[in-house]
Amino acid sequence: MSDLNLRKAILEELEFQPDIDAAHIGVSVENGVVTLTGHVKNYGQKVSAERAVKAIKGVRAVAEEIQVRLEKGAGTADDTIANRALNILSWSSDTPEGDIKIIVQNGWITLEGQVDWQYQKEIAERAVRKLSGVVGVNNRLTLRPRIDVTDIQHRIEEALKRNAEVDAKGIRIKVAGGVVKLEGKVHFWRERQIAERAAWSVPRVSKVEDHLLIA
Repeated sequence: MSDLNLRKAILEELEFQPDIDAAHIGVSVENGVVTLTGHVKNYGQKVSAERAVKAIKGVRAVAEEIQVRLEKGAGTADDTIANRALNILSWSSDTPEGDIKIIVQNGWITLEGQVDWQYQKEIAERAVRKLSGVVGVNNRLTLRPRIDVTDIQHRIEEALKRNAEVDAKGIRIKVAGGVVKLEGKVHFWRERQIAERAAWSVPRVSKVEDHLLIA
């Protein structure tokens, strides 16, 4: 497809998208590399325009230089945006409260923290970019490393075996995620304390449930 025909196809696609006001979007094409210029009324349109263009056959790369120009009176204070972002994340995301930190400066939202799955990272960004007054989103969320349950259990078992004060044979260790359950029987209270301390000493353990009985 020639650059001229590709540009025509892009303009038609932008006009076709119901969530994009393409009146002020400029398109230039050179050897399949598309440059988008101009301005839109909100950040959601900016993202939608780039996504729509990338999906068109023949587009080799996209240089996206579209600016977000809020309509008069559409600007929102950063603290208001931050509060709305927290609220919408609590409604639309299954990420535990506190895992995602929100920073807003001059309409730019920065997301920081760790989540367990890629879809949680994507949902968070999609949710906040729709908010009034947002001119950009910087998604710095990272994926939390997966926990090796077998490794955690093995480390605790080995730590107990090395301790002369503990009868490790009477202790059963169960691990689910970062939660460790200690079950079985010990002879003394101190053995129970040592076992619990051994469990806490292993990296990535977030909770220890001590169900050991003294017999």
